[in-house]
Amino acid sequence: KLELHRGGGRSRTSGSPGLQEFGTRSELSKICDGILGLLETHLIPSASSAESKVFYLKMKGDYHRYLAEFKTGAERKEAAESTLLAYKSAQDIALADLPPTHPIRLGLALNFSVFYYEILNSPDRACNLAKQAFDEAISELDTLGEESYKDSTLIMQLLRDNLTLWTSDITDDAGD
Repeated sequence: KLELHRGGGRSRTSGSPGLQEFGTRSELSKICDGILGLLETHLIPSASSAESKVFYLKMKGDYHRYLAEFKTGAERKEAAESTLLAYKSAQDIALADLPPTHPIRLGLALNFSVFYYEILNSPDRACNLAKQAFDEAISELDTLGEESYKDSTLIMQLLRDNLTLWTSDITDDAGD
C-alpha cells in the first residue's frame, strides 16, 4: 500500500500496510513481533547476497517503524532506535554494493526518509536523504535495465512526491 503525506496525513512509502487494515494494536504488535522474529532468526542470518541483506534489513526497519507508529513512551523510543539501527545497517550495505538506481536501495531511501520525517520529526534529514537518493538515481538513469526501470522510476516518483510535500509543509510551518 502506498500512502501520500499531506500535512498531518501520511507519507508515501514502499510497501507499508496501513494500521487500519489490522485489528487491534495488540494484534498488530504480535504480527510485527512474529515477522521480526523470523527476520532475526532465519532470514537475515541466511541472506547471502548484498541485495537480500539490504532487503531483509529494510524489512526489519519497516516493521520496527510500524511499531513506533503506535507505541508510546519507552516502547516507542525503543522501536524508533531499532528502526534507525536496521535502516542504517541496510544503508551501509546498499551504498557500498547496490547501484543508486536499484529498486531496493531506492525503497530503503524512501522508507528511511519517511521514518526521519514522521517518527523522528526531522524534516531536514528526511529531505536530504530523499533528495540525495533521487539525485544519485537521476544521474545514473541511463544505466537502468528494462527489468528494474519501472520499479525504480516509480520509487523515484514517490521520493519526489514526498520531497514536494515536505518542502511545502516546511514552508507552511515557517509562514505560521
